[in-house]
Amino acid sequence: MLVLFLKEFLYLQVYKATDIIVKKQLLLSFPLILFIFSSGLLVGQTEAGTDIEVTPLFASTEPLNIKLSFSNKEMKNKTNDSTYLNNYMGYQKEDGTWDSIAVRLRARGNYRRKNCYFPPVKVKIKKSVAAGTIFEGNKELKMVLPCLLQKQGDDKVLCELLAYRIYELLSPYHLKSRHLNIQMAEQRGKKIREHSLQGFVIEDIDKVAERHDGNVYKRKVHPLQQDHKTSIQNDYFQFMIGNTDYSSAYQHNEKILFVNKVSLPVPYDFDMSGLVDASYAVVSQIGDQKLSIESVTDRMFRGFKRDAATYEEVRQEFIANKDEVLATVDALESSFVHPNEFKRVRTYIQEFYTILQNDKSFQREVMAQARIK
Repeated sequence: MLVLFLKEFLYLQVYKATDIIVKKQLLLSFPLILFIFSSGLLVGQTEAGTDIEVTPLFASTEPLNIKLSFSNKEMKNKTNDSTYLNNYMGYQKEDGTWDSIAVRLRARGNYRRKNCYFPPVKVKIKKSVAAGTIFEGNKELKMVLPCLLQKQGDDKVLCELLAYRIYELLSPYHLKSRHLNIQMAEQRGKKIREHSLQGFVIEDIDKVAERHDGNVYKRKVHPLQQDHKTSIQNDYFQFMIGNTDYSSAYQHNEKILFVNKVSLPVPYDFDMSGLVDASYAVVSQIGDQKLSIESVTDRMFRGFKRDAATYEEVRQEFIANKDEVLATVDALESSFVHPNEFKRVRTYIQEFYTILQNDKSFQREVMAQARIK
């Protein structure tokens, strides 16, 4: 009850201008408010964006070791939005021993499902099965695997994982991810082909909504009707990773949360970004027109014109977070197979900050490029 009251109190401070909130404020007990402040219970503990409801799976950034076995052919040809394959997933516990849980799997995605050797996978776990395991609290997960069996396949997965981790630093409205070391036994008829893969899982958007006491919004919402600060955070981030393959208006590689009567974008799927620079990545098209860049590694700001003061506020926040962002990049260095790929990624992020920290470059490549419609 105290937690609920604290949340209500914080919401009242933010929205006290509305008639409904004014009425609610009259119900607050002044002595109780004094008690809360004097006991220090309000020091950001229930503020939006704190991870008070993160499940055990996403409470750590350490790689989780798992085992999977399935047929790519069956996964691609026999599953759809409503048809799953029954399977088991092995996982290594903290004490080093192995256990397994029953899961249901299906291929997901559009481009990668058709063009990748390993399709991205949707994982469903029954609540009763997940109870008492590291997967408790997660009914659905998205699993990202290397697209192609190529030398840099694992590194490309790490690049995309890095994008999720960076956005987690920059906006409270983000999808959490967990790095995986995967032992894959691919079933090919009567034969088994063994693979050691890097991958990661992403939490379901419903978990993000729960964390912020909001809902997932299904309807189309124009970006200019979405929260300005969160939208700018999203657009700066997409510019940072060189991604144009998104639309918060049409919810293409974006989800929309509805929190406290405000619409908020949450980005995902970054494989077409310059940060990843996948071998199959192509420059995005708007209708029949390709964007005016030559390569996915060429940055192009796709945000909308908004209040200049908010643009500057978010700019300074990004600059203040530079060291932490680069530390997040560095934390994955040992997992990269190819040192040159890691260097490319780190340089790519540093080039973004070179633009952001230079007034002329920022005006030319960000502010002057902001869209009207």
